[in-house]
Amino acid sequence: MHLSKLNYYSDFVVYPLSIMTFALLGLLHAGGRGAELWTLLFFGSIVAWTLLEYLLHRFLFHHFPYVKDMHERHHDAERELLGTPVWLSLLAHLLIVFVPALLLFDLKVATSVSGGIMTGYLWYVVTHHVIHHWHVSHRGYLYRLKRRHALHHHGSEGFNFGVTTGIWDRIFHTAATEHRPDSLVLASGSR
Repeated sequence: MHLSKLNYYSDFVVYPLSIMTFALLGLLHAGGRGAELWTLLFFGSIVAWTLLEYLLHRFLFHHFPYVKDMHERHHDAERELLGTPVWLSLLAHLLIVFVPALLLFDLKVATSVSGGIMTGYLWYVVTHHVIHHWHVSHRGYLYRLKRRHALHHHGSEGFNFGVTTGIWDRIFHTAATEHRPDSLVLASGSR
């Protein structure tokens, strides 16, 4: 959905504060040796986020009614401030990740898994913003992601669903094999 500038950019403030809060609560609760488990679960949850990001983009954003329509708007007007309101995404994180983990395990596990998933989500939000709103010319990580995502938007929408990484596209055979000149792909992706 179309967001105001305040709502669009609030992810860049709300999520770092939420992640720091979860880290502080979780590490204080975990204590000495429990901090090792907390850290392991935190980083494992970031990796899990990359798979969740791929699955959400591939199946929910491209096939689920209403969500698909909103996502098609993004494909048509990729520089507009479209997204999920921060209150809704934060509520989803709490209800889908934090509360079940707290009920099934304890505060240490709930904060580490939630903090890791939120960190992955923040990584996705920042990366996706950079891909669509910044000019990236240095041939590094962001350049490769911008090129991959431009192929998704302007080549075939059936490929390159990963935004922060292409690993799941390679594993599930949805990585675009199209070889187009970088200048053509990046020019079309930076409208």
